[in-house]
Amino acid sequence: MPYWYYDKKDLQNTPSFRDAITTETENRYRKEGARFIIDTGSKMDLGYNTVATGVVYFHRFYMFHSFRTFPRYITACCCLFLAGKVEETPKKCKDIIKVAKSLLTEQKFASFGEDPKEEVMTLERILLQTIKFDLQVEHPYGYLLKYAKCLKGDKAKLQKMVQMAWTFVNDSLCTTLCLQWEPEVIAVALMFLAGKLSKFEVLDWNGRNPKHNAWWDMFVEDITMELLEDICHQVLDLYSPQPQSSGGDSPPAPSPAKQPKNEKKPPSITPPTSASPVAVVVSKPILTPMKNGADIKVDPPKMEPIRYTYPAYPGMPAGYPAVYTAPPPSIPPPPRLPLTGPPPPSLVYAEPPPAPPPRFPPVNVPPPNYFPPLPGRGPPPPGPPPRPYYPPP
Repeated sequence: MPYWYYDKKDLQNTPSFRDAITTETENRYRKEGARFIIDTGSKMDLGYNTVATGVVYFHRFYMFHSFRTFPRYITACCCLFLAGKVEETPKKCKDIIKVAKSLLTEQKFASFGEDPKEEVMTLERILLQTIKFDLQVEHPYGYLLKYAKCLKGDKAKLQKMVQMAWTFVNDSLCTTLCLQWEPEVIAVALMFLAGKLSKFEVLDWNGRNPKHNAWWDMFVEDITMELLEDICHQVLDLYSPQPQSSGGDSPPAPSPAKQPKNEKKPPSITPPTSASPVAVVVSKPILTPMKNGADIKVDPPKMEPIRYTYPAYPGMPAGYPAVYTAPPPSIPPPPRLPLTGPPPPSLVYAEPPPAPPPRFPPVNVPPPNYFPPLPGRGPPPPGPPPRPYYPPP
């Protein structure tokens, strides 16, 4: 099974970062894509497990591909479409696209192309190969409820703490915590954060041993306070005000910086069109004016009819004209081709132009395991043939 957890240095050296996308921009794209999956799933009445599975697929996919190659909203629809089938809450692809169109602007929805359904279905095969067909995903929700049942204290405060921790788990999907830590660790850290904010202090819990310094030691060992604080800060950073930027669905190609309006433009050093060795120089005919101001009209030269004389042949009827008058040729006859030797350069056919590259590049992922077909049964055993079976009348 693949290992889906990465260090922070690996999260900063992603394909998007190597494709000239800053870490801040990539985090914003991940947040927007995850929020789009959550909004789409909520509008289609999908369960929290289906939505969370789609978001995890989304984060894992962009650990192997760049946001510049695969637009994030198409990938988000594809991840939600696949998660619905995995979590046994399937939705039709056209219904997901219909909801996505209602949530996105025309500029962002234009990235789906002329056939959005074909785009999503094509990307689904790439998604399956990228995540290596590892479809089962665990989430912190189950661990959160399991740990909360073991805590003792005021029921009202405990319920408030669990509800706040559940909200933090939902919001943590917009970060890369699912790529850093197991769901058990995330559940413990966010319950710790909710307890601090709701002022619910855990003094006792079921199954407590003298060796346990804190309540989470019974579930996950070797969790330090630095680790808990780091996870809490990553979630709390989502609530800090961030500048809103309205961009397209995928980052544009780097463009040269614009020149200020009040700055003088430097003199152009580009040669004129007529001096370019590639440009075709079109010269106008020189018209010589006459004294009365009119232009000279050049008439085409008159061509005399060409007369061809054919020799007489035996049996030619008397009085048959031996002279044939042909009209003046308007187009010169083509040159005769030699019967031997290589063809002239004009008849050499050029190679067809290369096919346009596909919209999504192929993914270099090994195919799943191949199982050979089962061997045949072989020849029948020796002996008399079986008696035929006649059904009753």
